[in-house]
Amino acid sequence: MIELKRNELVFQFPEVHEDAVCRVDFQRTLRIPDDNREYPLPPGLGRFPMEHVEDHSSRLPMSWNERGGVLLPMFQAEALWINFSGRTGFRSGPDYPFAVKIAAGKINAVTGDEWSNGLVKDPQDYVVVPNQPWLDGFYVREGLVRQFVAMPLGRGYTAEEQISGTAEHGGIQIIVYPMKRDRYEELLKRSARASIADACYSVAIPCESASMGLAPGGVMQQKIYDDEYGYDAWDMTAFSRCFIHILNSSQWAIATGRPVPGQPPSAADYTKAGLPWFAYYDENLVALTGAKKLAELDSVAAKGVKLGEKPLPENEAVKPQIIVPLGVGAANVNDGKW
Repeated sequence: MIELKRNELVFQFPEVHEDAVCRVDFQRTLRIPDDNREYPLPPGLGRFPMEHVEDHSSRLPMSWNERGGVLLPMFQAEALWINFSGRTGFRSGPDYPFAVKIAAGKINAVTGDEWSNGLVKDPQDYVVVPNQPWLDGFYVREGLVRQFVAMPLGRGYTAEEQISGTAEHGGIQIIVYPMKRDRYEELLKRSARASIADACYSVAIPCESASMGLAPGGVMQQKIYDDEYGYDAWDMTAFSRCFIHILNSSQWAIATGRPVPGQPPSAADYTKAGLPWFAYYDENLVALTGAKKLAELDSVAAKGVKLGEKPLPENEAVKPQIIVPLGVGAANVNDGKW
């Protein structure tokens, strides 16, 4: 069962366990420069608004109504990251673990393979929540992603077009599998074990059928972690999936009758203001190596050069001065040299 609550997708599996609740939201953020430099994690600037497809069906293409899901607005060349969280309220014990597969235009963001239901063990094509608190882009190699950047379909920028050669789907696709009940109950018995901090790095006319997809942007430091629980930990009989349609600002206004919130600041303006960037550490988890298919994609800037276009405004390099450490490893105290 999936519910949309306060611009957050809530995946619930009461038939598996009452604690099996996974929350997913999409954070507005800075678009980091697409210049092949490696940048730390940009901040979250609040959730993107979302609406049920069914609430606006008369103003949407038939194919969108068939897919169901939700609507999400983005400006061209705007960036996002995906935030994962678990239960809310005060409860002891670990958050319920989930295996979550994410795709953009039905291209897997971890492996670069085309969409399929189910989980693939080797190479691992999913992230494990709560070990993976966020996902900011396409996993191009160990410790590095290329940021999710919204671009119109049909111009060759998106990962979907570069890998599949088509501009058919766009949007974001998510499928969530809960851990098996007995495996989770084993975790509860060992709940004194250290768990991953669940933190969010925040500061504060019918539409056309094929509008926006996600393209690879600038390079960011982020790891995707190996499945420490093992492939057999996931309940493959219980899953929920959602199609997130990305609308440009005009389409959103037509479909919903409301304007898109204003654009976020540029990375340069944000950095000049002395505001923080972030770095996430967990020394106890092993990172995946990255996907060759995704590493070979052209970034938005590189594709623009090939097409003789300049798709990215305000793409000058920045040098973050304040980087706030997050995660388990970040809390360690250095004993120094005596």
